[in-house]
Amino acid sequence: MTDQKSNARPDGDDEDVETHEPARPRRKGIYILPNLFTLAALFSGFYAIVMAIGGRFEQSAYGIFAAMVLDSLDGRVARMTNTQSTFGEQMDSLSDMVSFGAAPALIMYSWALQGLGKWGWFAAFVYIAGAALRLARFNTNIGVVDKRFFQGVPSPAAAALVIGLVWVMDDAGYKNIYKDPSLAWVAFGFTLYAGLTMVTNAPFYSFKDVSFKRSVPFIVIVAIALGIALINIHPPSVLFGVFCLYGLSGYVVYAYKRMKGKPVSVIATSTDEPDEQGLHR
Repeated sequence: MTDQKSNARPDGDDEDVETHEPARPRRKGIYILPNLFTLAALFSGFYAIVMAIGGRFEQSAYGIFAAMVLDSLDGRVARMTNTQSTFGEQMDSLSDMVSFGAAPALIMYSWALQGLGKWGWFAAFVYIAGAALRLARFNTNIGVVDKRFFQGVPSPAAAALVIGLVWVMDDAGYKNIYKDPSLAWVAFGFTLYAGLTMVTNAPFYSFKDVSFKRSVPFIVIVAIALGIALINIHPPSVLFGVFCLYGLSGYVVYAYKRMKGKPVSVIATSTDEPDEQGLHR
């Protein structure tokens, strides 16, 4: 008979040795409320792409602008309900890449740039690469830059700049833009400008220091009412004009600071190299 291993202790005590299994780490939950807004923004970007494939470019514009509104709400909802999370931050970045990076590039290519051959590819890729680089830089420099300003135009505003052109032209009755070289080159210029402006260091006002909890003078409410009425006259033209002005504002601020000898925004390209300086000084 072969010897069998005994569970008895060496001192002869036959009591079973208690074994303690390591406790399983608690699974981290995901906050549903802010991520619902993020998923809705992602769906809006996907909807915009699908509409562009079908040639319904006005509906594509609606999808991108809806994604902008939802993207502005998810962070505010997370802060108001104290449901911020790393998962939510990463999810928001991925949603932004689709809604404000891939979607505008594909829509603009389908609408106009395909008529320019490889130059159309070039402009669309510069835009989508600019969006990716801008989001990566933003995520790695959150604790470095002045929160009152964005370094480069934010991706939602860049998307509004190119999609606003699509919306205005489509509303004016221009169809099959890719068959008109002159208009296609205009679209090329807007796409290239938006893509490159996302990766500049020009300071664009972020509006993050605007508080809705503070009291304001009565004239501010009057101005808001007038603004709403003005937009209602012709939404495509007015909103496109507003985003064009915002798309230029960063360079105006940068030039003004340089003329006055004031320091302009300086960023590091990596949080591991905080002393590395940006493109402008």
